Amino acid sequence: MILPRLFAALAAALSLAGCALAGDDARWLGSYTWDTGEHALGGFSGIEISDDGTRATLLSDRALLVEVTLARDADGRVDGVGITDRAALTNPAGGRLRRGDADSEGLALAPDGTLFVSYEGRARVTRQAGLHGTPVELPRHPDFAEMQPNGALESLAIGPDGALYTMPERSGRAGWPFPVYRFRDGIWDSPFTIPRHGPFLVTGADIGPDGRLYVLERDFAGIGFRSRVRSFALDGSDEREHFTSPLWSHDNLEGIAVWRDAQGIRLTMISDDNQFWLQRTEIVEYRIPD
Repeated sequence: MILPRLFAALAAALSLAGCALAGDDARWLGSYTWDTGEHALGGFSGIEISDDGTRATLLSDRALLVEVTLARDADGRVDGVGITDRAALTNPAGGRLRRGDADSEGLALAPDGTLFVSYEGRARVTRQAGLHGTPVELPRHPDFAEMQPNGALESLAIGPDGALYTMPERSGRAGWPFPVYRFRDGIWDSPFTIPRHGPFLVTGADIGPDGRLYVLERDFAGIGFRSRVRSFALDGSDEREHFTSPLWSHDNLEGIAVWRDAQGIRLTMISDDNQFWLQRTEIVEYRIPD
């Protein structure tokens, strides 16, 4: 269709213009629009990436896990995506998730291949052995039952000691900080909060190779999106803002993976296209000083 192509071209041009202005200590490396070729394949809300940046595990908010390869050009920019495997998330009995239980949002990958997934709707976190494993539901923090169905556990990250960190998309009120929940040694606690600045809401998180908690946030301004990445020490201190993108720079970025290459730390992010023809699945990368 002509209109989607025109929109994609306009968005790409605005992205190039906007990214040149974005960033405090971050440098935009590139954005790749992935045409999956399947209408039902989209809505990506989580990403985990291999140490060399050539393989990734993606999470759709429609209860789907996808493994892909990432082709890169001579400058290290993503220029192709290939699907190698996929699997639908299930309930602990191995059956299909009910509609209200299928809003999968956050993804974390342990070194041994164990996958952890956080959910909105009925807020919870599960773990499973790889892409095709049967999930086990972790105990729930009492606060999870009180979270807004469309504002619950949007993000998930795993620390160097195996502890899990998750945050709700919404803090409850504009002036309230975002609570951070930690699952360690079989117990949930809430060791710290992070401040909420402006209209941005949490969409993703990862713990980088520097041991910092990176938080991806989004502001929907009615006609487009702005994105922001901040990072914190694992006690909530030492807040750093790495970039805030101008309106239209990127699509609806929801997943983030933080990793290190030979030049420094990379932020690799993926957008949720909401399976809407005016949006796109986009892989966006920035570099920050190591």
